[in-house]
Amino acid sequence: MKRKMIQDPVQKILIVKLRAIGDVVLSTAVIPNLKKAFQSAVIHFAVEPAGEEVIKGNEDIDRVIVLPSKKTEKSSRVSRMFESIRFVKNLRKEKYDLVFDLFGNPRSAFLTWVTGAKYRVGFNFRGRKYAYNIRVRPRGDRVHEVDFNLDALRELNIPIIDRLPYFPIPEKAEEKINRWMDGRRIRRQFLAGIHPWGSWEAKRWGLNHFAELADRLSETYSANVVVLWGPGEQQHAKKVCSLARTAPILAPEMSLKELGALLARCDLVIANDSGPMHISAAVGTKTIGIYGPTSWKFQGPFGAGNAVAYKQGLTCLGCNRLTCDEMVCMKTLTVDDVMQVVQKVVSIKTFSGSKQHEFRQA
Repeated sequence: MKRKMIQDPVQKILIVKLRAIGDVVLSTAVIPNLKKAFQSAVIHFAVEPAGEEVIKGNEDIDRVIVLPSKKTEKSSRVSRMFESIRFVKNLRKEKYDLVFDLFGNPRSAFLTWVTGAKYRVGFNFRGRKYAYNIRVRPRGDRVHEVDFNLDALRELNIPIIDRLPYFPIPEKAEEKINRWMDGRRIRRQFLAGIHPWGSWEAKRWGLNHFAELADRLSETYSANVVVLWGPGEQQHAKKVCSLARTAPILAPEMSLKELGALLARCDLVIANDSGPMHISAAVGTKTIGIYGPTSWKFQGPFGAGNAVAYKQGLTCLGCNRLTCDEMVCMKTLTVDDVMQVVQKVVSIKTFSGSKQHEFRQA
């Protein structure tokens, strides 16, 4: 299939990527490639509220546009409607030359179409494809989501010089985490982070499993183990701490940027398929994702040295079910299974106690 070429000057670009933190993290690989191809262009990035902190601070992005929430407790249906109308009018006033819809649901397709941009790039999904005049054949069932996003650039023959997701961390966030670690007297021998929760019930490995995993990491590697949590998850993290024998450390309440700073300080992170797992990989920490209903081939932690743990031999893996009465994939995945993956990942490098991670400069 013949690829489209941009014939006109491009002065203003919009990237649209909606939904969860992990989705947005995996889309950030497009940013440096666009900046390299259109060095003088202004680049905006549109996200839902949950994704704002992922993009904020990225020096290649001139503005983060946050979509109005679909529903809030303090606003009426009428006020939300007028807010949405104002948002659409303001978006059209930006006069973008080139828009990429990297999500492809009805809302993102509509926003792409309503910009009136001369070049509107999106995936050839049924119904939504009519919002675009440059249509990309989707490969979501064949390639990792990072490459799924980059395919939108490949369709325009934009060179791919960087395939790594990126999560910018401000200095203030690093300083706060350093103070917390100093206050808890957490030494840099082997710091392991575990994130025991996830947005879907079906992709949560049991809290008892994570508690046992914390004990095994502590006993096998003399690790300091920190239990990570986000909004609404503190009670589950506390449960893991109470179930473990070796007294893992409960992470403090943090912003997403501060969570990124703590993940970057870890030598190893083990997590369910979640936003923190993808942030961990993006900041350069060796990351192990635990998988069952989602596909590690397409949504696993991206980058060399990362790994996944899943129960081999099950025909139902990657079912994408939000709930499951049997939960065979999670219930039969043992701590021994995960520790075998840990051993392989840990053997790749020596934990010297020095800072392991260098943030990519924008």
